[in-house]
Amino acid sequence: MRYSFLVFCAWLFPSLALSVRGLSADGSGPSILLRSSWQTINVGDIGHTPGVLALLEKHMPDAEVRLWPGDVSHGVREMLEARFPRLVVLDSRDKILEAFEECDFLLHGSGPYLVAPDSIEKWVQATGKPYGVFGITFPPDRAGEREVKLLSEAEFVFFRDTVSLEIARDKGVTCPIMEFGPDGAFGVDLRNDARARQFLATHDLASGEFLCCIPRYRHTPQWVIPRKNVAIDEKKHEVNQQWKEHDHAPLREAITKVVRETSLKVLICPEDETQMALGKEMIFDKLPSDVRERVVWREDFWLTDEALSVYVNSAGLFGNEMHSPIMCIGNGVPAIVCRWESQTSKGFMWRDIGLGDWLFDFDQENEVRAMPEAVLTMAKERDKARLRAIEALGVANQKFDRMMTVLEDCLQEGNIKK
Repeated sequence: MRYSFLVFCAWLFPSLALSVRGLSADGSGPSILLRSSWQTINVGDIGHTPGVLALLEKHMPDAEVRLWPGDVSHGVREMLEARFPRLVVLDSRDKILEAFEECDFLLHGSGPYLVAPDSIEKWVQATGKPYGVFGITFPPDRAGEREVKLLSEAEFVFFRDTVSLEIARDKGVTCPIMEFGPDGAFGVDLRNDARARQFLATHDLASGEFLCCIPRYRHTPQWVIPRKNVAIDEKKHEVNQQWKEHDHAPLREAITKVVRETSLKVLICPEDETQMALGKEMIFDKLPSDVRERVVWREDFWLTDEALSVYVNSAGLFGNEMHSPIMCIGNGVPAIVCRWESQTSKGFMWRDIGLGDWLFDFDQENEVRAMPEAVLTMAKERDKARLRAIEALGVANQKFDRMMTVLEDCLQEGNIKK
């Protein structure tokens, strides 16, 4: 009966699975099935997976890790394989079945909520083996009875912001270990230095002599991405149009201050595929002509490795996104985050790692007004800003040590130390 169910699971999930093979020379280490890689339109969402893989590689080098992804298309698979050369594609039903049979533990990776409840349910039904959750947000609209039950039955759940942790407690989640645990993207160490050097040289951006700025609509307009084949959401489109001037005018003001009061340039760049056009319309084209002369607009999308290679050459980053700032702090680069309610509570992780004064709530007009001056201060006090980023990274790394210790205890002892 169990074998038949697993075969059915393999048929039901034709999506690719990946594995990092050979981390243990003798094959004696634990075997982890990582459920992650939710989409490829966003360099940050892509970053969840290599961040966790890098952490597992660092903390548990004897482990075998297999990745069960939602999407590794459009060059993402090749990028992962370049960083993790032992990465093997499990592209058959038999290999998916083998993963269910042979892996000891299912680890749900970082995400905006419990992204894969179906996968966890099938894992438990098919194998009876344990599972845990790393670095998710838990918004109220994704906190139904099903999610509460699954989180309660996990060996551990780490929430990427303490607001989510409190929501979980209020909703009745009773997992034995529930704590703040950073988004896996803090661990990303991908690089494509060759492409980054070419881009920076082409646009006369010297290392350490520019800031990055990222625009964003209130709701990602996935309907403008042809391969998503998504119908326009008229309500979200209306909100986007209503707020786009409000949400980008402060970024223009910050850029103007930086250009006119420092020697730095500014690069307007995307975190997702919808933001190149937005950056040109709402930032670049609206800048004063004297400012625009020292601003670069990136017109095409990039993958996480090239993006991070550019970020680490910058003097810092600011804007309306979350995961590029996460990856910056994860590499000791200063980053200011602007957020609003529809982005859920994930932005509050900045408070959790000691960067509350680098978090600006654009639903609060006093914070909107204060943001440009904070960017200018970051630009003028570069050494101080970098030290703050490194201190915040230290907080994240301490939490990662805890998360990995909990996972290792679970795998080694069959239970979790409480």
